[in-house]
Amino acid sequence: MSTTLSSPAVRAAPQPLPENIHSVQPGGGVCYRMEAAWGRWRRWRLKRFRARYVRRMADRRRGSAAGAPHEILDPRDLKLCRNLCACDWEPAENPFRWREKIPLASWGWAELLILGLPLLAATVLVGIYFWPLAWIPAVVLGWLVSFFRDPPRTIPDRPDALVSPADGKVVDITPMEENEFISGPAVRIGIFLSIFNVHINRAPVESRVIGLRYHPGKFHNAMLPVSAVENENMWIALEEERPPHRRLIVRQISGKIARRIVCGLRPGEVVGRGEKFGMIKFGSRTELILPAAEDLQILVGVGQKVHAGSTLLARWNPPPNP
Repeated sequence: MSTTLSSPAVRAAPQPLPENIHSVQPGGGVCYRMEAAWGRWRRWRLKRFRARYVRRMADRRRGSAAGAPHEILDPRDLKLCRNLCACDWEPAENPFRWREKIPLASWGWAELLILGLPLLAATVLVGIYFWPLAWIPAVVLGWLVSFFRDPPRTIPDRPDALVSPADGKVVDITPMEENEFISGPAVRIGIFLSIFNVHINRAPVESRVIGLRYHPGKFHNAMLPVSAVENENMWIALEEERPPHRRLIVRQISGKIARRIVCGLRPGEVVGRGEKFGMIKFGSRTELILPAAEDLQILVGVGQKVHAGSTLLARWNPPPNP
């Protein structure tokens, strides 16, 4: 990191994305490649048969599409690459805004279709020809849908508090001697997400995205301490919007089953407290790293279950009255 990031006297300058972050899911995957191929076919079809729609969406688009790996014809084209460019549409101009009301993670729709449809077909066929075993694919299908659920959350309105970035169980609260980005001692709160938890990640506080680093790695069980060091992970540096602009870090860490980290954040953008920014697919670990300041109060303990966006993890105590 540059001295701009480590100096507490000035606000941090957003850093460009590293070269190994080439999409919102830098680890790729079979379902990712199939979804990307579908996008290429969809764009060809739109340009060939719906030219008027393409022109209308181009007129309404705001910001630059420079940096995107493909043409941005409508909001669907941003799903896999919104972190690489700076364009978007106003909510009222987005014809696909209704999808936000579906209580399922948009990042998991490809998996739900590619894996879910065969499971549904297997459930029906087994139910017709050998019904006593139909429960097996039905249970797997039910778990798959449940894994990608996106339940509504009530975000606490407390400017001095930080909410959990993930669902799961607190497995460690560990002091750290020095952290380069935070520029001093820190404390790490580790959260383990089982395959039965909601896997959507949310911002712990209103903050600006300063930098992201993607580290390919191993896939140890996320319950093991070694996973925090060796596993594939996404490192996200944030800076609070409110003075004194404290710096913090969120880390998305893959697990033994989880192999796909999704992070759609753009360097320099501001995310609100509890705002969704990504997910980890199929069991994982998420960490929140905070400055070990005297006014920091940890509000959770090891073993406690937490919910992303709604459980208070920590707060900054107000200064004493003079």
